[in-house]
Amino acid sequence: MHYTIKSLAFWVVFAIIAGIVFGMVDPKMAVLAKPGIDWFIQILKWLVGPIIFLTIISGIVGLESLKEVGSIGLKAFIYFEVVSTFALAIGVLFGNWFGPGNGMNLSVESLDPKSVAKFTNVNQDVGSFMSILKGAIPHDPITPFINGNTLQVLVMALVLAILISAFGGKHKPTILKPLEIAQNFFFKILTILMWLSPIASFSAMAFLIGKFGIASLINMASLLGVMFISVLAFIFGVLGIIMAIFKINIFKFMRFIAKEVLIVFATSSSESALAPLMKRLEAAGVSRGTTGLVIPTGYSFNLDCTNIYLSLSIIFISQAFNIPLTLAEELSIIFILMVTSKGAVGVTGSGFIVLAGTLSAMGGAIPVVTVAVLLGVDKFMSEMRAVGNLCGNAVAAVVVGAWDKQIDMEKFKYSLDHPETVADAIPG
Repeated sequence: MHYTIKSLAFWVVFAIIAGIVFGMVDPKMAVLAKPGIDWFIQILKWLVGPIIFLTIISGIVGLESLKEVGSIGLKAFIYFEVVSTFALAIGVLFGNWFGPGNGMNLSVESLDPKSVAKFTNVNQDVGSFMSILKGAIPHDPITPFINGNTLQVLVMALVLAILISAFGGKHKPTILKPLEIAQNFFFKILTILMWLSPIASFSAMAFLIGKFGIASLINMASLLGVMFISVLAFIFGVLGIIMAIFKINIFKFMRFIAKEVLIVFATSSSESALAPLMKRLEAAGVSRGTTGLVIPTGYSFNLDCTNIYLSLSIIFISQAFNIPLTLAEELSIIFILMVTSKGAVGVTGSGFIVLAGTLSAMGGAIPVVTVAVLLGVDKFMSEMRAVGNLCGNAVAAVVVGAWDKQIDMEKFKYSLDHPETVADAIPG
């Protein structure tokens, strides 16, 4: 990634620094910058839906048979479950190892239950199978695209793609052509939109610092530090080992997706690089069917660093409020989160909803109101979650592709060594 004055990466970095400085100098004005990031993310959601929809259909229809779809889907499911569990375990282990909440001696009585009422006064079956199923089925075919509901768009695309594959016969190439033209059209719009990402980056950082202040960072520096270390350990440890099994260097791969990582960090939204990441991996040799199926599904069911955040937060809360947990209770956290972490896809405030639901499922060992202590720092942690989730899903697509022989490995390794030769949807 080249940081020249003409590159988008340079202006994103410049905007991040400028936003932080502005937030510190004039917090009141900085808070007013929030619409800049809100509008950018909203427009992105409008684009991401059609891109995912078209990519999944063209990818699956382009596969030789539905058997290949089933093979990719099964391997992706196994991968998601195994790696997500590792992520949950890392949150618990690092929380216990570093003890970020030890010595804070917070009191439950000092908290205002109203501050978390909107997260706790919700249907706590967010992690149930029926709740997930219900949330995946759209009421109509238009709303999921307007709201950017990735899971519902994914379901509609899968159903339509399977129908075309099963009954399209000799007409499949004819059906595919307009879909590919439409897909390229949306990618061109996305490429133009990404030039506005420095404005969104400035707005996001200015609002974050202006609203919550540097003080909130300092006060919770221990938790942020452990979260940062946990995410790095997961990416370069767990994901690095998995990639090494397929003879892929994780450091080269991270350099390869550095531009997408930067955009996600700046906007604090993993959606901002979802479509560019799919295009980039496909251009590097991963089959369209694999990227189209694994990455959108992963954004619903493979949020690895969200899992780290959830399990680490519960350990942190127990330490901060001097509520000791037994080994059995810590293991129950992992088992409960294996289910509940899947259930709040696309729900505003989902992190707190899942945390509240998990604490309730633990039988009251930790009062639900204690999640209020995370309100001030959650926005900062969301950037680490977003970056980690992007990396986790990028690796998932490569691993599943290699596992199912849906990747041109010679072309892929050449692309890792020469990332500048690979076209992507993020200019510069």
